[in-house]
Amino acid sequence: MQQYLEFVGNHPYLFIALAITIVFIVYGEYQRRFRGFDELSATQAILKQNHENALFLDIRERSEYSQGHLVECKHIVLSELDKKLSELDKYKQQPLIVYCASGNRSLGACAKLKKAGFESVYSLAGGLYAWQKANLPVVTK
Repeated sequence: MQQYLEFVGNHPYLFIALAITIVFIVYGEYQRRFRGFDELSATQAILKQNHENALFLDIRERSEYSQGHLVECKHIVLSELDKKLSELDKYKQQPLIVYCASGNRSLGACAKLKKAGFESVYSLAGGLYAWQKANLPVVTK
């Protein structure tokens, strides 16, 4: 134990960096576990769509959407999601898989949807990039 205290005394900045890193890891893990929704891989999302009639929700900007999107998805720009929640009311009982380009923006959208009362909300892990990397179809119509 004395060696640990001596190490901390000799390397305070290193110890502070370690403590901050641990706090960030614990905080991130806490948020992931208690946010109320899960992330699905592309394969899991396809299974969810096929077996539970899940709806894909694209929240990317219009310019991104026009460059390619998933087949039979609903498109609502993230900045307009609050105003257009009523368009999604008929989907409250079925699984909703939200995606963006990389999977970051969809996390915030999932939180909004859960707060609005949607029962089964999921984020597509890695977003459209992960979908394309898995060689799954994207349409431009």
